[in-house]
Amino acid sequence: AEVRRFGIDPANMFEFWDWVGGRYSLTSAIGLAVMCAIGPEHFAELLAGFHAIDEHFRSAPLTANLPVLHGLVTFWHTTFLGFESVAVLPYDQYLRRLPAYLQQLTMESNGKSVTLAGRPVAWPTGPLFWGEPGTNSQHSFFQWIHQGTRQVLCELVACCQPLHDLPRHHDLLLANMLAQAEALAMGKSAEQVRAEGVPEALVPHRTFPGNRPSTVLLLPRLTPATLGQLIALYEHSVFVQAVLWDINPFDQWGVELGKVLAGRIAAELETPAPPSPAHDSSTRTLIEYYRQRRSGA
Repeated sequence: AEVRRFGIDPANMFEFWDWVGGRYSLTSAIGLAVMCAIGPEHFAELLAGFHAIDEHFRSAPLTANLPVLHGLVTFWHTTFLGFESVAVLPYDQYLRRLPAYLQQLTMESNGKSVTLAGRPVAWPTGPLFWGEPGTNSQHSFFQWIHQGTRQVLCELVACCQPLHDLPRHHDLLLANMLAQAEALAMGKSAEQVRAEGVPEALVPHRTFPGNRPSTVLLLPRLTPATLGQLIALYEHSVFVQAVLWDINPFDQWGVELGKVLAGRIAAELETPAPPSPAHDSSTRTLIEYYRQRRSGA
């Protein structure tokens, strides 16, 4: 009905199942835009990558099942060790938006506080996901990760083969990533610092505790197929965590609440009538302030 109302013949409509959430819709009809951008052959390769991990997740034993192992690592650090966030650090500029993509996938799915039975959970659930590409993040928040007081679970993602013809540059990039993983794990003891002749007063400042966990994901090469595998890995990992937390990763009522309220407020922004008394005092004040400033008052 909405397609027809918009002015498009429903005969030209691509159907979209109402049970497919937006964060899982890349491989559905919503992926039409991606197919137009990369071509049907590459889109088929993307789907094949998804399918390969689907089959692996379905059939591989738990001890060798990558989504299960990945989900267990996140579950363990979040639930039992108190880690509140996961930093996704792609050492590939083409994956620069991966952290943002995973924010929606993971946080919209597992940002829940009640069990499947509707009871409040008694344990931490979905962690905060954030991140930036490789060496950019080394000059912004890696200091905080290495020597700060908060523990962060790091996930470093890179490709063995670059998509450019500057292999030396790629080697240096990967060297940085591997060095960060080693530094996070091993740190640097006070004895090592002293052995370098550092003045005693500076030793505490140049000591690294180490034991900062990280996962390294190395793709052979960034292709539609390996990208599909990477996304599917995270999708199934999110589901594994949800099962262990006993929550539903497929609803999104928190998103719906904001949408419903926005629809009501939008109508009130376009009328001179006083805001609805159903709003709290802060929201009513902000609506009135916005209308006054928008009109130049």
